[in-house]
Amino acid sequence: MGIPDSVAPDSGRDPITRRGVLGATAAGAAAVALGGTLPETASAAPPAARTPAAGGDLRAAAGVPWKHAVGDPRGSEIATKAGRDKEGRFGVMFKDAEPFTPPDDLLHSLAVVMSEPAGAPLDNPDIPAGFTFLGQFIDHDMTLDRTPLSAQQTDPLALTNFDTPSFDLGSLYGRGPAADPEIYEPGGSGRLRVVRNANGVDDLPRRTDGSAIIGDGRNDENLIVSQLHLLFAKFHNRCLATGLATNLAEAQQLTRWHFQWVIVHDFLPHVAGPATMARFLGGGGAPPSFRREFYKPRNPNRPMMPIEYSVAAYRFGHSMIRPGYLLNARTTPPAAAPIFGAEGSDLRGSRPLPARLEIDWQHFFAVPGKPATPRNQARLIDAKLSAPLFNLPPTVVSDAVTSLAERNLLRGKRLGLPAGQDVASRMGVPPLTNVELDLPYPAHPGWQGKAPLWFYLLRESELEHGGRRLGPVGGRIVTEVILGILDADRGSYLHAKPAFSPKPPIAPAPGEFHMGDLVAFASQ
Repeated sequence: MGIPDSVAPDSGRDPITRRGVLGATAAGAAAVALGGTLPETASAAPPAARTPAAGGDLRAAAGVPWKHAVGDPRGSEIATKAGRDKEGRFGVMFKDAEPFTPPDDLLHSLAVVMSEPAGAPLDNPDIPAGFTFLGQFIDHDMTLDRTPLSAQQTDPLALTNFDTPSFDLGSLYGRGPAADPEIYEPGGSGRLRVVRNANGVDDLPRRTDGSAIIGDGRNDENLIVSQLHLLFAKFHNRCLATGLATNLAEAQQLTRWHFQWVIVHDFLPHVAGPATMARFLGGGGAPPSFRREFYKPRNPNRPMMPIEYSVAAYRFGHSMIRPGYLLNARTTPPAAAPIFGAEGSDLRGSRPLPARLEIDWQHFFAVPGKPATPRNQARLIDAKLSAPLFNLPPTVVSDAVTSLAERNLLRGKRLGLPAGQDVASRMGVPPLTNVELDLPYPAHPGWQGKAPLWFYLLRESELEHGGRRLGPVGGRIVTEVILGILDADRGSYLHAKPAFSPKPPIAPAPGEFHMGDLVAFASQ
């Protein structure tokens, strides 16, 4: 979750990006949670630590090319190359906070201790694992860059925000049936293409190379997110089949508004907590009123995306990833798959969906009428990442830094993130000390008494809520930015007149609608 590492083109197969790892990685941990159904085939030891010197950037000095998870998606370098006061596609929320630049070897030493300990209780009992991938799907929708290539070339820092972030399901609908007819059924019905593949299961339409024909190729990087994309396509089509929508525009609006409702009433309460939601969104009015605190883009019609959110806060999802996942229990033993494994048996995407790896969604969300167990749970939101994320394979990264934790930390430094304590103090939250954070070498002068923002927010979650939801700084950043972007979109359900609320037959009761209800309606 966070800034994409590459811009998804309108068509063609996308290169592997950070999210490919996350989706792929996310796909292998169910086994551990479900009583050892799946062996830890993707486990790997973290890199060895080295004692940091008083200064020196070892990785930078080595001339390592930065690609995966430390890349420079268009506009993300705005703070370091155009100035902290500038806003475009990206910007800085706390403009007066100085960039935090500890030595790279200190960041390496921190990354080393961020590996999950063997045998420790790691599951988050409050968050089903489906929310890890829903968060990824939300992120793709929010960060899809459809700026024309000519404009991208003339504006590499994205100082002009051509493509405003919004939750409009651009990944699902592409540019519409006129520009992307291959996404839609022929004949003008407004239905999205869903195919029965050679393996006998429903799938996305695909090219001869196996890649999906969809509006954002990032949603095809792993078999869980691609099936989530497929689920939303089925929801759209069912709105038409039931007569609840009579044309494409009506089906799009129903699908978008129910998606947005899930973000507000299911995703954010799970990851940030109901109290944080209530801080920003009043429930008494129709439509509900949104309260801004720190996320105040200068151009409210084309809001920038803060790097504090993109490069740090929303990357909490990395800590939720498991080594593998249970997909269905139709066979003995149940079908589970690792993140990285033998080709054809793991969860890498950009290929036709194998029948064995078709998902039964009750293993990822609470689905009405379906058994509650066995269900994959997300990992705790803490400063620990699954072992496979410390040894990314050559198909994902092509340089010497194979630890996702280290790449995230280095990227935050290179893109000008402020320190965690500086952000907390500006938000009126008493900052945690480096000793409280259990930072390696907490008194080292290179830390300057502070900690990287991404690590700070993960540890805050762990210290404040046992890792079961985000802490006061991280939760407020994530919630305010997502709600702020939703509020800026005059076409979102927050501004519907008359006020929008899910109702039967899509919802089980008026105003009651969660991700499991979306699954149930789409799957009928």
